[in-house]
Amino acid sequence: QVQLVESGGGLVQAGGSLRLSCASSGRTFRSYAMAWFRQAPGKEREFVAAISWSGKTTYYADSVKGRFTISRDNAKKMVYLQMNSLEPEDTALYYCAADAQAALNSGGYHYWGQGTQVTVSS
Repeated sequence: QVQLVESGGGLVQAGGSLRLSCASSGRTFRSYAMAWFRQAPGKEREFVAAISWSGKTTYYADSVKGRFTISRDNAKKMVYLQMNSLEPEDTALYYCAADAQAALNSGGYHYWGQGTQVTVSS
């Protein structure tokens, strides 16, 4: 069983930065691929970034490539999303997710956090 708790969201001006964190409970964190998804009001949940269990492989949505960086610390059971050059279009509820293998769709993840709100003002 894996429990995920996101933090680090907030209100930021366009061009600013935020760092999201996801804390995991459970002894098997290091065996899980981790991902970030986001959902804006009235829109479907969309993939943002994913990272393999080892941290050696990462995946990004085209819309965030070059601006966002996903990383993990298996010793601390944490995964992070560094978000730079934020745009109003990045405004959404951001979710952390986990499963045995990295996937680019939400259906590939069994475990989810409750989300942290990111709001980017223009």
